Amino acid sequence: MRTDDRRAQLERDLPGAASRGEIIALFQPQFSLETGEVVGAEALSRWIHPQLGLIPPVEFIPMAERLGLVAGIGDVMLRLGCHAARDWRDQGHPIEVAVNVSILQLRTSAIVDTIAGLLGEFSLSPRLLTLEVTETTPLTDVPEAIDTVHRLRGLGVNISVDDFGAAYASREQVIALQATELKVDQSLVQETQGPHSEDLARAVEFGKAQGMRLVAEGIETEAQLARVRALHCDRGQGYLLSRPTTKADVDSLLVGAGVVRSDE
Repeated sequence: MRTDDRRAQLERDLPGAASRGEIIALFQPQFSLETGEVVGAEALSRWIHPQLGLIPPVEFIPMAERLGLVAGIGDVMLRLGCHAARDWRDQGHPIEVAVNVSILQLRTSAIVDTIAGLLGEFSLSPRLLTLEVTETTPLTDVPEAIDTVHRLRGLGVNISVDDFGAAYASREQVIALQATELKVDQSLVQETQGPHSEDLARAVEFGKAQGMRLVAEGIETEAQLARVRALHCDRGQGYLLSRPTTKADVDSLLVGAGVVRSDE
């Protein structure tokens, strides 16, 4: 199929994908860098197209933003994330589930009511839900989003600033959000040499000074793992530790050791 024809078909089919149950969640575990245990999992959206198969988010999320479909897909992901968190808690593994929310979702306060309703429906403690704020535009251009985030914090959920060091988030904006977690972008984690090799240490120092939890994402080598441990990041996520996988696979990981080896 030609690229233009594929794009046209996806644009025709995406509006009904969420209601048809074609949007699913994979989960990438997060590990404590101190104990090596699984302490969280990020819910990652995928579109299972009935004819074209697996569609990655890099292909359909920008399309959803352009077509005004982000809220519907986001609601599905929030529900899938809360459902997984409830199930893991009931299995005796109360790990946090992180769900991405875009600035477009935060333009109105509707998401506050949605999340409050889901927490009640699943009898879920808000501390088991983390909202990763992903920025497609600078927060300073969407001041109403900051107010919405503050209301979400009032529910007791965790707020994480995603892709710090690579997106629009400035230090001032991070402080304004009153975020509880800083997720350091993989570009900082993976650059061990060169002009920006010290950016990771500076980001960690900033987050720690704000009392925020530090998550290093995109860990792909043992050297990178050792580096983020040496900098005392709290959590790690990346292909070296675990690729995104099904909920059933995370179930098995939690029932087993559920750890990545830690320094002795």
